[in-house]
Amino acid sequence: MELQGKKVLVVGTGISGIGAVEALHHAGAVPVLFDENDKLSVEDVRAKIKPEVDAEVVIGTLPEETADSIALVVLSPGVPTDTEFVEQFRQRGIRIWGEIELAYELGKGRVIGITGTNGKTTTTTLVGEIMSACFADVDVVGNIGNPYTVTALDSTEETVTVAEISSFQLETVEKFRPDVSAILNITPDHLNRHHTMENYAAAKEAITRNQTKEQVCVLNYENSYTREFGGRCPARVVWFSSQRTLTEGFYLDGEEIWQAEDDKAVKLMNIHEMKLMGTCNVENVMAAIAITRAMGVPMETILAVVRQFKAVEHRIEFVDTKGGVDYYNDSKGTNPDAAIQGIRAMNKPTVLIGGGYDKQSEYDEWIEAFDNKVKCLVLIGQTREKIADCAKRHGIENVVLADSFEEAFAICVEQAQPGDAVLLSPACASWGMFPNYEVRGRMFKELVEQLEE
Repeated sequence: MELQGKKVLVVGTGISGIGAVEALHHAGAVPVLFDENDKLSVEDVRAKIKPEVDAEVVIGTLPEETADSIALVVLSPGVPTDTEFVEQFRQRGIRIWGEIELAYELGKGRVIGITGTNGKTTTTTLVGEIMSACFADVDVVGNIGNPYTVTALDSTEETVTVAEISSFQLETVEKFRPDVSAILNITPDHLNRHHTMENYAAAKEAITRNQTKEQVCVLNYENSYTREFGGRCPARVVWFSSQRTLTEGFYLDGEEIWQAEDDKAVKLMNIHEMKLMGTCNVENVMAAIAITRAMGVPMETILAVVRQFKAVEHRIEFVDTKGGVDYYNDSKGTNPDAAIQGIRAMNKPTVLIGGGYDKQSEYDEWIEAFDNKVKCLVLIGQTREKIADCAKRHGIENVVLADSFEEAFAICVEQAQPGDAVLLSPACASWGMFPNYEVRGRMFKELVEQLEE
């Protein structure tokens, strides 16, 4: 789409919106930054934008004459695509893009796109490090906290962009076509936004929409949604599995990761050579190996990086040992399936902090995964009563409700004994108590650091 001179409405004033405005300005478009939140001030929003960027800022209500002049709408990931406000543009035939589509339109080079309910950040970060060990110009962008639009205009034909992409960002894909895509898993999440699992899965699958058999899609054989999707995926599928031997793909056999190809299998590494914990991270590593091999990275380079790679912040992150108790920050466990991986990684009696914002999730499978490890469940936030009721139905008796995060942490310190673990793995988003899971995780780490030895 020709953007030169076109008036483009950017909806949402977070980092994605600001990145989109600046990219549009440099591409010759006329950006209008809009947010319905009338508690914001034009001056504060304007201060986020680089001084040299010429953009109109509108807060509260979009004037009709401005709406009538819009040629393209770019939505920030947090803006639902099915609102009446968005629908009025769609009915007029105005194209609706997200950050990913805009950046892909402006960018150059090769692209890796990684999505999935869980494991995206760890896999994307690892893939970025592996690619950086082999290529000079690598950008790691997307839902990981660095907007794709910020780097797109500086990319060249030599650039490799590694993008972590959420279901929200994939709802508006038109031409986006990664050279290698990956869907790590699909489990219930964000149903307050997507309404049904069918809609949610379809959004994830959209990462492959424009791929052909000349491109690769890496899929998890042990996830029912991705296994079924493999049969109709438009790209060439490369599988990984943590539970069975594959005739083609990457798989875990005992403590060894293998690659099967052309009717022969080669042992790659022992999982104890890694610095990561849990089966979920073995799956992330296998996915990263599959992605980077498909991009042409030598296996010896891949494995050398994997052996040195440490857990990303907030994902089963070991914080410290205080008073003989190990403290783990899994604040990125923002849904039940992610939190299942967190508790499975624990190998000792655990005091667990759960609860938070209600995304209409169910918690039975998470509670069942406790497997007698959880000696005390401390619950906070909007979902605390709902989770407490679920836990008690499953025979968990030691459940404590806390009114604040600080109170929850104090209860954990009181309940934990030397040899135990305290795990923050909430199975819920942080909204309502914290701006995001990072702030929640950092508060946990600060509270651990304040403890005396």
